[in-house]
Amino acid sequence: MDVNAAVAAAAAIAGVLTGVIAMLAFRWSERDLKRPTRTSLHTDPVLPPGVDTVLSVLRSSAVVLDEADAVVKASSAAYALGLVRGGKLSVEPMLQMARDTRRDGEIRQVELDLPRRGTGRGEALAVSARVAPLGSRLVLLLVEDLTEARRIEAVRRDFVANVSHELKTPVGALSLLSEAVMDASDDPEAVQRFAGRMQIEATRLTNLVQELIDLSRVQNDDPLEDAEPVRVDELVAEAMDRCRHAAGTKQITMASNVWAPEGSEQGGGRRTGGTTDLSIWGNRGQLAAALGNLVENAVNYSPARTRVGIAARRVSAPGGDLVEIAVTDQGIGISDKDKERIFERFYRVDPARSRATGGTGLGLAIVKHVAASHGGEVTVWSSEGQGSTFTLRLPEAGTARDRAQQQPDLDDEAGPADSHPRRSPDSPPDSTAYETLSAPEVLP
Repeated sequence: MDVNAAVAAAAAIAGVLTGVIAMLAFRWSERDLKRPTRTSLHTDPVLPPGVDTVLSVLRSSAVVLDEADAVVKASSAAYALGLVRGGKLSVEPMLQMARDTRRDGEIRQVELDLPRRGTGRGEALAVSARVAPLGSRLVLLLVEDLTEARRIEAVRRDFVANVSHELKTPVGALSLLSEAVMDASDDPEAVQRFAGRMQIEATRLTNLVQELIDLSRVQNDDPLEDAEPVRVDELVAEAMDRCRHAAGTKQITMASNVWAPEGSEQGGGRRTGGTTDLSIWGNRGQLAAALGNLVENAVNYSPARTRVGIAARRVSAPGGDLVEIAVTDQGIGISDKDKERIFERFYRVDPARSRATGGTGLGLAIVKHVAASHGGEVTVWSSEGQGSTFTLRLPEAGTARDRAQQQPDLDDEAGPADSHPRRSPDSPPDSTAYETLSAPEVLP
């Protein structure tokens, strides 16, 4: 009996121990299942509900980091900026910000200049980085690209500085000349001389303000809202009339292959061809100002007793026919380094000559904006000592009768700018299209 009792007791104790061990093993396995693994931290379900959808519609570059600084989620923009490489955040200052935010839960923001990938020119990428906690274990990093905003701000600052400088010069001259007139009140000849100088400076100031207004209007307005078919011969005649006095003073001959409309003058120039029936679809005032600026520059920068040529032709293109208007002079020419900047606002190839001719440095900038807003372009060919040719390429309007019958959409008429046939700026104008002027010569 004693033996049987001992065996039964031992069996009971063994059963109890087995049950306890099984229960502990079950509890331990349950706890392991609830504990997040390293693999689970890198999967999308770790993100709080709805976060994935929100990140997908953000314009900013988004990166979500886990407790081990591994990337849980990253937008395509983040990869494009080079923020994420090999599953890790590659920008050390941003990584340190994420660690600090994970530690204390504070939101941090900083602006950084990052090296631009693939350029090899040392250009910086300006970004704004903001880090915030996302739940108890994750950190959200939002990065905004500020490069374009900074570039626009720099352009604005330069523009304001240039305008201030350009306005200060004639205003200061007027102030000094007015004092000189007061001091020379008893000398009629000196008063007349100073008054003449004041008139010159006042005209320069008026021209500058007007061109600033024109440039602002060209940049802000849509020229195709009030578009109409504009005859090229009328534009050429108006441009030549505008420069007739200046050309006559320097004995410059203006020649054109465009027939002038009946009853109008061609600025004292002469016709050398018979191109007719060319029209441009756009704003008449802006187109006249652009072509007038090109002809005026050609006259101002040409030696006395030379020629300025204006030629037009029709060019076939996949997006619709274009009209090319070329203005050729026999002036001083433009160097290669200056050709890259002549369309910038207030840039002058020869500042001394610009002051003598009353130039503001805004004329070619206006031409560039007018061409672009009309779906066209302006190019330049130039050789130092031989002269320059500026070419406007704009969509042709077609006949007014066809437009009245068909009433096409304006955007279709303008045609895509990318379809324009392009010629290298360094190559001379096509000699088969219009006569190119020879090297500077003195006409008899």
